[in-house]
Amino acid sequence: MAESNFVDYIKIYARSGKGGRGSTHFRREKYIPWGGPDGGDGGDGGSVILRGNRNHWTLLHLKYERHILAGHGQSGSGRLSKGKDGDNKIIDVPVGTVVFDGETGAFITDIQYDGQEIALLKGGRGGKGNNFFKTATNQAPKYSQPGEPYQERKIIMQLKLLADVGLVGFPNVGKSTLLSVVSAAKPKIANYPFTTLEPSLGIVAVRDSYSFVMADIPGIIEGASEGKGLGLRFLRHIERNSLLLFLVPADSNDIRKEYEILLNELKLYNPELLDKQRILAISKSDMLDEELEQESAKDLPEDIPCIFISSLTHKGIIPLKDLLWKMLNEQEFHDVESIVQKPMDIRLSDLDDDFDYEYKEEEADDEVSD
Repeated sequence: MAESNFVDYIKIYARSGKGGRGSTHFRREKYIPWGGPDGGDGGDGGSVILRGNRNHWTLLHLKYERHILAGHGQSGSGRLSKGKDGDNKIIDVPVGTVVFDGETGAFITDIQYDGQEIALLKGGRGGKGNNFFKTATNQAPKYSQPGEPYQERKIIMQLKLLADVGLVGFPNVGKSTLLSVVSAAKPKIANYPFTTLEPSLGIVAVRDSYSFVMADIPGIIEGASEGKGLGLRFLRHIERNSLLLFLVPADSNDIRKEYEILLNELKLYNPELLDKQRILAISKSDMLDEELEQESAKDLPEDIPCIFISSLTHKGIIPLKDLLWKMLNEQEFHDVESIVQKPMDIRLSDLDDDFDYEYKEEEADDEVSD
């Protein structure tokens, strides 16, 4: 089986750079018997920085880079020469990446927009050279500061897709087909359950050149909140959607019951998901004549908008897009504060543990000039 290119969690060891040691040095030149101290400061260590990058949509580029190391600051030297600062290490991640502590599972931070930068680990400050400690009463200090040590941490990064509309439904109800019809996305489509094994994003064009992002989330089954089927892995992607579009096929034995099962799985996973706006679309409605459609409409939920659609005949597609656009604009469009955050939803036991975080480094003592 081919390896999936969709990587939505990764475990890494990150380490900032230590600060360089300050120099203990005295100026000694011919004909200048009292040169005095001229030891320079050490350079600052590099920091580890997270940066949102819209050109990435998975964490695949980090899959084989499990040790993220910033550069150390160099030691200072004579003639007030400051050591070179260590290089920062910038980690580009997709928008929607959430970072947790690799040992406790505690929430650290998340990336919410393109270009956002967050210092994950700060580099150590460089030590002061002996020239810094020169005073009127201590004109020849014979000491300097060591640089501050580096910071290190084991971290887990999870991706929660950031989209305006998330498609929610059982396997094989037509989510991928709908996404392919309303956007230029080309998700895998086949006549068997769990065809979609990784989320797909599509840009949906609306009237007057407007657009929004729709995400096809792999199918949910009853018990998904307990780990059945594809389990919790893709439920978390629903958290970052502004609006949820539930899909139930017209040939379902009980449309309302199927919708309520889906709603219950979301509630068991995270009750705050029920605060999101919802639409129920009855897919494959080309199989219904007008009389059957009216009969089915009697049993639909009354607390949310419901619409009959067909991706095959494009029935109801334009009204659906108009409705989605209208509801998205009723709330603040792309409002990151309205996106549910669930800092402690990670279960470390659910992740594979085949990676050894330990990183050993041979460190040489900085030379002190005197």
